[in-house]
Amino acid sequence: MTKLSSVIVLCAFMVALVGQIPAMQAANCNYMELVVCAGAITSPQPPSADCCNKVKQQKPCFCGYLRNPSLRQYVTPENARRVARQCGVAIPNC
Repeated sequence: MTKLSSVIVLCAFMVALVGQIPAMQAANCNYMELVVCAGAITSPQPPSADCCNKVKQQKPCFCGYLRNPSLRQYVTPENARRVARQCGVAIPNC
């Protein structure tokens, strides 16, 4: 998988996982921190501990990612939801 493909898949992952994002916290959000999840998103392998830690840390950012038109177009909810579920992260509604 190319680096660009990995980034696109990670963007899709973040868009698919929705949660509340306080306005003050938006500046701390960085979807690129989820690069450690690329393998779990693009294959049936389970997410690593590092991936799950990042998913949990980025959870408050998910609605912000969904509102970003550049990220929203890459939604792949099946894989994103599977990884979130395996990490024990509930997918809240925005």
